[in-house]
Amino acid sequence: MKLVLFLNMGGVTHLEDCKTFLKNMFNDPYILGIKNRFLRRFVAWMITLSRTKTMQKNYIKMGGKSPLNETTQNLCHKLNSLQNEFNFDFVNLYVPPYANEVLKKYSLNSKDEIILYPLYPHHSCTTVTSSLEVLQREIKKINITSKIKIMDIFYKDANYNQMIVSHILDKKNQFDAKTLIFSAHSLPISLIKKGDLYEKHINEHVQILKEKLKNHFEEIILSYQSKLGPVKWLEPSTSDILEKLKNKALIYPISFCIDCSETIFELGMEYRHLAAQDYALISCPNDSDEFIDFILKSLKN
Repeated sequence: MKLVLFLNMGGVTHLEDCKTFLKNMFNDPYILGIKNRFLRRFVAWMITLSRTKTMQKNYIKMGGKSPLNETTQNLCHKLNSLQNEFNFDFVNLYVPPYANEVLKKYSLNSKDEIILYPLYPHHSCTTVTSSLEVLQREIKKINITSKIKIMDIFYKDANYNQMIVSHILDKKNQFDAKTLIFSAHSLPISLIKKGDLYEKHINEHVQILKEKLKNHFEEIILSYQSKLGPVKWLEPSTSDILEKLKNKALIYPISFCIDCSETIFELGMEYRHLAAQDYALISCPNDSDEFIDFILKSLKN
């Protein structure tokens, strides 16, 4: 068996999951970089206590849940129905399905292969490193002897970028905009200074896409969203860019492969009242035929 496990932070399926998500996320040492475990737990508890109700209110506006789990399940189902070489499943970091429960579904031995596939185009210790460490730790804990393969980040992949260009231009045919905004999840500057590669990869990715799209838009902008707390984060912020918009715009959420609260709520709803001009949000690759084609090709390279 070749078991492909997609790795992601996870999405809230029930409102009660908000507390679980926040607690697990802020107990992650890559997210909250407090070395003392007991102090980190206390700070995580305080943040969870203060943010849970607000998060739940936001999810109620989204219909009570994130689309991430359902979309990822659909992606796996489509991939499993198209071929027999690989078996696709997914694991979340902060809400179910967790690594241990997914791994226990399968009878794995030394002849099998587990392919860990982080659904992040760019590398960050807060996403790729954290997810891989948890999976590898659980694999070892359950004494699984299967071979392990790790899929690399893919922001430079020609097939992946052609898909993005296609999705952007398809949306432009429906919503004629002069401005294109690539909105990336922000990170604290302190993490970047410690050597996190995320900003470098985002900049390189936007340059690749700019070259392909420069004749279709008057301006192409990179901005960052989802800043949290008082520390310095990557800028400019997407909200500030939208406040100063001079033309209609398209927004592409470049950090994500699957739509989540940051795309559906933050970009799709929360920022609407800030924007000086109308804008349209482009969906993530999700379970599209083009993304499926990219995934299968990437596994066979």
